[in-house]
Amino acid sequence: MSNGSFLVQGNCSLSGNVTPQGAKNEALQVISAVLLSKEEITISNIPDIIDVQKLISLLKGLGVKVIRKDTNTYSFQADDINLDFFSSKDYLNEAKKIRGSVMLMGPLLARFGKAYLPKPGGDKIGRRRLDTHFNGFIALGAEFNYIEDKDEFFLSGENLKGTYIHMEEISVTGTANIVMTAALTEGTTTIYNAACEPYLQQLCSMLVSMGANIQGIGSNLLTINGVDSLGGCSHRILPDMIEIGSWIGLAAMTQSSLTIENVNLKALGIIPSVFQKLGIELSFDNDNIIVPQQDIYEIKNFIDGSILTIYDAPWPGFTPDLLSIILVLATQARGSVLIHQKMFESRLFFVDKLIEMGAQIILCDPHRATVIGLERKSQLRAIKMSSPDIRAGVSLLIAALGANGTSRIDNIQQIDRGYQQIDVRLNKLGANIERIQA
Repeated sequence: MSNGSFLVQGNCSLSGNVTPQGAKNEALQVISAVLLSKEEITISNIPDIIDVQKLISLLKGLGVKVIRKDTNTYSFQADDINLDFFSSKDYLNEAKKIRGSVMLMGPLLARFGKAYLPKPGGDKIGRRRLDTHFNGFIALGAEFNYIEDKDEFFLSGENLKGTYIHMEEISVTGTANIVMTAALTEGTTTIYNAACEPYLQQLCSMLVSMGANIQGIGSNLLTINGVDSLGGCSHRILPDMIEIGSWIGLAAMTQSSLTIENVNLKALGIIPSVFQKLGIELSFDNDNIIVPQQDIYEIKNFIDGSILTIYDAPWPGFTPDLLSIILVLATQARGSVLIHQKMFESRLFFVDKLIEMGAQIILCDPHRATVIGLERKSQLRAIKMSSPDIRAGVSLLIAALGANGTSRIDNIQQIDRGYQQIDVRLNKLGANIERIQA
């Protein structure tokens, strides 16, 4: 998709049922893992979004045989890899555009003894260090080189050995990379302080179905006994928990009634309860979440009466990817809340657009914002704005749908990177969003 703009009619009212797409963050991990095997691997519920398509394109360039079986199902077979593609300008140019390309390094290092990567792109949300990845590779015996003038990373390691790794930060992608490398590394690798997100659990389960030996799945202590080779498998990606949270936010902000179907409720952790702390009513029917039409939602204070703080934390804490949506919802709530974004430096800088729309927000510093709810006594007003990253982009879209007037959101490629046909799906529910070319 080319980078265009959305014209968003406010005062929107939605109704109907919606099924969340497959999880973007899981897709980037499990698609990278196909490089670990020569055999055919089929993955279903793959979201049809820009970041995933770019990663699949990189795999094709490396020689992976890719067959698209339907819109969201692909088969992959990495039995004839072209390692020369590594150093080509095409690979370097494409890998720079997607942060998920960093997860190709572990599988390539494990199976072929070398990996090559330009500094990857992605969201502009502050520094996102890759040290955790490289420290893990080095602990397993890899040699690491950083070519400073080209901003490129090179790894080599023909004789990796399992080891004990105590990760200094709980990095989801870092854990995924080390797990994928260790799966084909001789000996036993123990990862302590490992990330344990459902998406990482899914990756581990997929690797086990391919023949890997992994203990402790779902905990922060993983033990991987390396095997000589991995086979094929079929794998289905979880529903995207961030999109599920986005649909809850869309319903609440626009005073709409929505049913979100097939959410895999047990994998959502505390996400539903955090929305309930904002006063948003939710009911659950089997594996569906029902958000009823609700005019006013009131933020709950802490038990001692002090103002509620909502903050992000590694799983099983609250995901940072939903904090921007929580912040937007709080602008029309009854009551006040402190939003504390601990994990990324620049994710709150989009609040200047919300303030311009009429929200009452005090940006305390790059990590904290206090929101004083307007209680719907004063409606947000439409403005022209630009999407700085995926999550802020969809948060601004939610604000625009609840605002008075027609908003314009530029740089919507950032939204398209994480949300599959969001304008088409919202229009089917009653929104009025026009996609225009910049």
